[in-house]
Amino acid sequence: MVQVSKSKILAINTKTVAIQPSSILNSATIFVNHSRAKLEKLLWEDPLLDAQRANELEPSSHVGYQLKYAALDGAQGHSEAIDSARDMQIRKLSEKYVSPSRAEDAIRKSINIQLYTAPLRLLNTNTGLLCDREAQISAFKMSTEYKQLLLSIMKHAISMECIADAVATYFRYVMLSHRWGENEPLLHDIQDNIVYKLKAVGGLAKLQSFCKLVRHTGYYWAWVDTCCIDQNNSVELQKSFNSMFSWYQCSALTVVYLSDVPPSSKSGTLAKSAWNTRGWTVPEFLAPRVIRFYQQDWTPYLNDHSPNHKECINTRTLDAFRPGMRNAREKLQWASTRVTTVPEDIAYSLFGIFGIQLPILYGENAQNALGRLLQEIVARSGDVTALDWVGRSSEFNSCLPANIFSYATPPCALPCLSEDEIQTAVSSLRDVIAVDQALKLYTLLENVSAPRFAHCRLHLPCISFRVTEVRWRPAQETLFTYEVKAHGLHDLLITTEEKLIQFSQLRPTRQRFLLVLPWDRRLIELLDFTDDAESFQDRPQPEFPLDDSDKFVSDSPGEEDLADSESCSRALQLIVHLGRPFSAFLLARQRGGEYKRIASDHDIIAQVKDVTCVRSMMDIRTLEIL
Repeated sequence: MVQVSKSKILAINTKTVAIQPSSILNSATIFVNHSRAKLEKLLWEDPLLDAQRANELEPSSHVGYQLKYAALDGAQGHSEAIDSARDMQIRKLSEKYVSPSRAEDAIRKSINIQLYTAPLRLLNTNTGLLCDREAQISAFKMSTEYKQLLLSIMKHAISMECIADAVATYFRYVMLSHRWGENEPLLHDIQDNIVYKLKAVGGLAKLQSFCKLVRHTGYYWAWVDTCCIDQNNSVELQKSFNSMFSWYQCSALTVVYLSDVPPSSKSGTLAKSAWNTRGWTVPEFLAPRVIRFYQQDWTPYLNDHSPNHKECINTRTLDAFRPGMRNAREKLQWASTRVTTVPEDIAYSLFGIFGIQLPILYGENAQNALGRLLQEIVARSGDVTALDWVGRSSEFNSCLPANIFSYATPPCALPCLSEDEIQTAVSSLRDVIAVDQALKLYTLLENVSAPRFAHCRLHLPCISFRVTEVRWRPAQETLFTYEVKAHGLHDLLITTEEKLIQFSQLRPTRQRFLLVLPWDRRLIELLDFTDDAESFQDRPQPEFPLDDSDKFVSDSPGEEDLADSESCSRALQLIVHLGRPFSAFLLARQRGGEYKRIASDHDIIAQVKDVTCVRSMMDIRTLEIL
């Protein structure tokens, strides 16, 4: 224990004491020197009192506190001092204060937690230097904020929550969202250089203006995608891509620079900016909590000096947005008109929006990148709405689109039924439909597995209807239009780029075609939720309190009858929903027994001919689609 105390004394001796022309400071310095000298002789009580007097004279200096703790440690290292407790002041001080090492450990823990979700490199807006994690920590330890925090912990033993708040305040960072221009500075251009001293040309002028703006706003740290990522390091690039959405989400502020919006622009100019056409700006706008838009000359857009421009954009989309798989089709539509310089980036830019982490494989081509993203969405969420698109099929899988533009057209708005209309339809079906068949259909669909991908093959659960006739319909268009008949469905027209084999029952073909309704099990969940809510409201409620449960007799139907009634009701509601128009896929069987989707330029809207004929909807299968 004595050896430890000696090392602490040596560490304290290496630190300088700032002496100012003041009698108080000079007196404090004398006590500090006395305390050091006696500590070197392994004396404890007198150095403790000297250090205490130094702290009283100069409470803002941490040197006196460190000397005091060295004396305390030394005193506690002698069993005689502990056992006899001759100096109660030593014990009281030991309980009241925190040692420097413990204080530093507490700060370091908060730093590690804070930097875990921060970018790997940040620009120091005070020095203009690019800093990695260790350089950021070193800058903090040299700062006034660190010394004040250390002193507060040692004097007052403040909570970890207060320490975390102080650390988080210092390490707040600002992100830049912008459209890349010519001659953007990369990491090797600014590394080990002071940004402010570099020649202000091209992208460097933008970088300098951004750093100055961040510094003026009161933040120490800034991040720019052009120069804060090592583009040549594949491991770092992968980690950055998977973390970028989170970085924007955790930023104190995101600055959006509109390089093509001149000063004094009018309202509506933002919508016409090239920034609104880029793929990466979708997550860069959705992720942050606080955003400010700046014009070409780095003045606030529309002279709006409010702290958060995002609050001025009142849309249902912003309020409802959450990263993850929910509303996948809508999120894909947001990105459908965006473009990226690198083709694969149109998919990579959406990883954060869906909460997905996948390998970054530049060179794989855009179709493959988008295919991997959509495959993950469908496999993890079971949401088949991501398969609802018009356009060309992907080479990755025919049930997926070749490009993001296929989601630009919103899904066909099919008519909805009110609750009253559904109940009326259910009532009309009770006497004309085979309820046992309806229950069987419900059970079959309830137990259908979710869609999944394996080796780029989609295993899609669906209700299938066999196509009985395909007839070409002449039209003066570049596309082919066909009249299609299918068992159990109304006749319909399909327009496609592909030339199909014409056939009928009189002129059959070996190749099988199916029109299918991809099964979305959320319909079952919706029916269960609605039915549970209604049955709870309609069910007779017993009066409370009950004096004796054995004496309570209910006139309501028995539990089994009630359960049967609810099951029948859900089954009939399902039939009503299946009888509505639906968005169908046309599939062609291949030689190996798999199927391929025939892409269409318009939604294929099909409808069951007769909902009372439940058997026509009983062909439920999981098809393997290439």
